[in-house]
Amino acid sequence: MIKFMLMVNRQGQMRLSRYYEPVELRQRVTLEADVVRCCLSRSRDQCSFVEYQDFKLVYRQYAALFIVVGITDNENELSVYELVHNFVEVLDKYFSRVQSELDIMFNLDRVHIILDEMIQNGHIVETNKSRILAPLTALNKTIDS
Repeated sequence: MIKFMLMVNRQGQMRLSRYYEPVELRQRVTLEADVVRCCLSRSRDQCSFVEYQDFKLVYRQYAALFIVVGITDNENELSVYELVHNFVEVLDKYFSRVQSELDIMFNLDRVHIILDEMIQNGHIVETNKSRILAPLTALNKTIDS
């Protein structure tokens, strides 16, 4: 099961955080700081899977952004690794090639809609790019009308 997904830049600034299990606000701050420090301190030639406390971290770096996913021990790391890549491909398709983290910051509601279409209650429910983007396409059509 997916516990959380974080998107952070190289400076350690949080750009997106999504939790699929309840975590107190004080614990989130500590958890996010530790997780970000752990992933940002690793070199490019180290494995993208890290055991952390009672769960695992799966992360990928795309330009200046790191996407970190916390998963339970029984979740497949490679499937989550590919999920992260699929998520970035969907963002690229929707934003016609994500230019910077500003695209994500100024359209955070759209990014959350994309995440909601892909992951529900900590489980992967959709990976097809067209189906993931269908609600946003419909929303854009109603806005344009």
